[in-house]
Amino acid sequence: MADYITAIDLGTSHLTGIVGEKNENGTFSIVACETAETDNCLQRGIIYNSDNTAKQVGDLIRRLESRLKGVYIDKLYVGVGGQSLRTINHIEAMDIPEGTTVTEEDIDFLKEKCMKYKPDLTDVLGMAPAVFYHDDQKDSNPVGVLCKRLEAHYKVVVGRQSIRNSIKNSIEAINGKELVGIIVSPLALADAVLSPNDRELGCALVDFGAGVTSVSVFKDGDLQHLCVIPLGGKLITRDITTLQLPETDAERLKKEKGSAIYFKEDENKAIKIEIDNSDREVKLSDLNAIIEGRAREIVENVHARISDVIDFRQLGSGIIYAGRAAELSNLPELLKERCSVKVRPAVIHGELVQGADEMLGNQLYMMAISLMMKGTKPCVSEQKTIGNNENTLMETGQEASFVEEEKPKPGKPPKPPKPPKTNGSGFKTQIKKIFTTDLFD
Repeated sequence: MADYITAIDLGTSHLTGIVGEKNENGTFSIVACETAETDNCLQRGIIYNSDNTAKQVGDLIRRLESRLKGVYIDKLYVGVGGQSLRTINHIEAMDIPEGTTVTEEDIDFLKEKCMKYKPDLTDVLGMAPAVFYHDDQKDSNPVGVLCKRLEAHYKVVVGRQSIRNSIKNSIEAINGKELVGIIVSPLALADAVLSPNDRELGCALVDFGAGVTSVSVFKDGDLQHLCVIPLGGKLITRDITTLQLPETDAERLKKEKGSAIYFKEDENKAIKIEIDNSDREVKLSDLNAIIEGRAREIVENVHARISDVIDFRQLGSGIIYAGRAAELSNLPELLKERCSVKVRPAVIHGELVQGADEMLGNQLYMMAISLMMKGTKPCVSEQKTIGNNENTLMETGQEASFVEEEKPKPGKPPKPPKPPKTNGSGFKTQIKKIFTTDLFD
């Protein structure tokens, strides 16, 4: 049987499920991909209604299975990237016996100790690769080095303790699937879209989502900071509803006519929109005044979070932006204006995924593809598994945020599908006001 990896991106506005075959050369081939709107069962990237989330995940899995022709999904990787995620510093150390060198076993020992770390009131959801110091000297790969003491400096990603339980309940308890890995979405995205030069020269990866905006800062090859701002594109849509528009029409107007920058020449322009079989006119200047106010607030928070960590002049690769909310017209220009660095859109490295060029730069699929690429355990079988409402045919496996590599099993995959089509569905924020409260609570 082919070595299929299944991953689901739990976004605030959309769920995206993907199945890919891991090839012998380490690349992936997309086998199936499906999306669904969340119907507000997730808020700010966090599961809000477990039952509705479980139902939608179940429907998504069945749609994916319908494309697999004879094999069934029994395991899943799920991404987490919502409100409360942040990095904290943690150090593990050990003495090296005199006259001996650092071994791979020493590196694994320190990593295992870090995995068992239990910070107060939060849960460890992942970690970035360690930065090592032997006898106070930095070294990215200390194996084979003669020293007396070895330290591993970790950036540990933590979040609310309820996050893991909510995901496990939606995947395992209700749908009867094994959750083989919880993956920190911003870290997976960074691995998929950033080059070694980006990490070395310095960059900020900003993912503008519907519910939240995540910021990951890299310098000298290492993650410096990760945080999540509880502001996203859906908030802009809700602001637009103050023009007496239903949310679906507000979202459509934002996408089709909206701009993150207000232009004075738009003052005399009007937009005609049909609502409940009657025509309405909305001033373009009113629309974009609302959008710009909230967009500047989001960008201002991004600027503040980055500047807390690093001088913008140290970002040699500038800002790389991703996320469906980043598709708002002129948002990249607003970001460049405020941060005074070059900006560019994120694109998954083409050499890593085969036969899906049209999906690699599409923000709807980018995170799900990134999560899939982190998977190591095969996720399908020839026997169908069913949830708790019927007889469950599988045994729940060990919870894992970190999974061990398994050897791929050869097999012939079905033909890759075409990307699915998806259905599109007065105040002005003070620009200078930045959140002064803790955004992570």
